[in-house]
Amino acid sequence: MSFFGELYVRSTLPFLSAEITAREVAYLERCFTGLGPAGPVADLGCGHGRHAAPLNTSGVLAGRVVGLELDAYSLAHRLPGFPVVQGDLRALPFQTASLAGAYAWYSTLFAFSDVEHRVILQDITRCLQPGGLLVFQTVPYERLLEQPSASFQRLLPDGSRLEEESHFEAATGRDHGRRRLITPEGRVLSGAYAIRYYPLPELVQLVEAAGLSVKWVHGGLEGEPLTSASTDLIMGAGPREG
Repeated sequence: MSFFGELYVRSTLPFLSAEITAREVAYLERCFTGLGPAGPVADLGCGHGRHAAPLNTSGVLAGRVVGLELDAYSLAHRLPGFPVVQGDLRALPFQTASLAGAYAWYSTLFAFSDVEHRVILQDITRCLQPGGLLVFQTVPYERLLEQPSASFQRLLPDGSRLEEESHFEAATGRDHGRRRLITPEGRVLSGAYAIRYYPLPELVQLVEAAGLSVKWVHGGLEGEPLTSASTDLIMGAGPREG
């Protein structure tokens, strides 16, 4: 089965507390405060909408957020309060220069091939208005280097048992993993993933080659600098002028 779908939603939500979501939403609000262009801001790979729903309900982005999600299961279980389009990150269903901004969380932009990542970023650039803003979060390459292999088992609140193993290949920058969820009814959901993590200089080069200029790089939700101890790599970028 596909990794993104019921397996991902049911195995990920228990680890995303209301406090975590609130802090991430607050960070995004600060990023988009004072956004120049009018128009919508796209949540790229919105999932069930834990960011899109609160951002579209109140605050600086109220009434401006539109979700983009390919997975039907996530869409069927999405939170109310925001419009959504079913579509693929690799072929954005938005008109040229129609978006004031966009954001993506949890390495959503980098679950494909290197060629596809270039296409995705170029297409985001196409969709952004002059003065628009892209914000995305991923994990620092160096953090994966420190702990290239991981394995755990956990009993989730609904009684499901979660098992996962992953291994990071430094040469390719890919974290390969397999996740297995055994539900209380005995159903077994399993799937594999491969997420690409770029060293910062390569990531900057990738973003700039797509026609974007890097505005900032943060190492956490308080806007702190990226260091070897950072758990996050959050980048803000906008269309290159001229």
